[in-house]
Amino acid sequence: MAPTVPTAPEAPATRPPAGRRTKRRLAADAGLLVVAAAFVLPLAWVVLSALDPHASLRVKAPDGLTLDHFDAILTQDITFRPLLNSLVLCGGATLLTVVCAALAAYPLSRFRSRLNRPFLLTVLFATSLPITAVMVPVYALFVRVNLIDTMQGTIFFFAASQLPFAIWLMKNFMDGVPKELEEAAWTDGASSFQSLLRIVLPLMGPGVAVVTVFSFVMMWGNFFVPFMLLLTPDQMPASVSINDFFGNRGMVAYGQLAAFSIVYSTPVVLLYVLISRRLGGGFALGGAVKG
Repeated sequence: MAPTVPTAPEAPATRPPAGRRTKRRLAADAGLLVVAAAFVLPLAWVVLSALDPHASLRVKAPDGLTLDHFDAILTQDITFRPLLNSLVLCGGATLLTVVCAALAAYPLSRFRSRLNRPFLLTVLFATSLPITAVMVPVYALFVRVNLIDTMQGTIFFFAASQLPFAIWLMKNFMDGVPKELEEAAWTDGASSFQSLLRIVLPLMGPGVAVVTVFSFVMMWGNFFVPFMLLLTPDQMPASVSINDFFGNRGMVAYGQLAAFSIVYSTPVVLLYVLISRRLGGGFALGGAVKG
């Protein structure tokens, strides 16, 4: 037998000293606190200024508590009509976006073709186009086809602007649904549309929820598109009417602006709360493809 050669013991892994680890942890905590303050301070200003009778641009404790700012903005012309217009525009465009994205993503996910990749790259390029670069030809087109200053025209453009990224998101979620489930439905006589409607979409509920929230939020905060395509003041959404709180010569009604901001953000928060369960869940496959 060949003699065994003793091997040198492995050197223990060196760890930084405890003092250095503490400094790194403190530096990371300080950085996180700075980032958190950057998000919290604007929200704190909105809440405090909405209740402060002498609201200003400073973040400070209120001199007293008052609801006069909410009483001033909760009127038909200032809040209720713009919010209704925003719900009609964003809700209709979100519904149209989700439906079209599902119909477009299904063949891209389920059928292989040489045109899939070029089409997806073209869609990806469309997402990088700045909205200001396409507004001039869109405005001219809407004037020619009599869609300017119409709610339906703005809904169509909202949906078209969000559709490219929605297709990407929808396809990625749809790829996670096993095709074997659809094949079993096809064996029972279901069509492709029926399998999409009854099998794929219910199983990719989190994906549909993500696309819905993303599209609605992006449209809800859009100022430029409705400002350009809508001319009648009664059709303006809340994202445009908020500009009325900025007066001439730098005069701003800070208290009313903060109160309107709280009311304006409420629909988005409610939408997230309503579908948060779908966002937190996974695909409900439950071993359906096990044999």
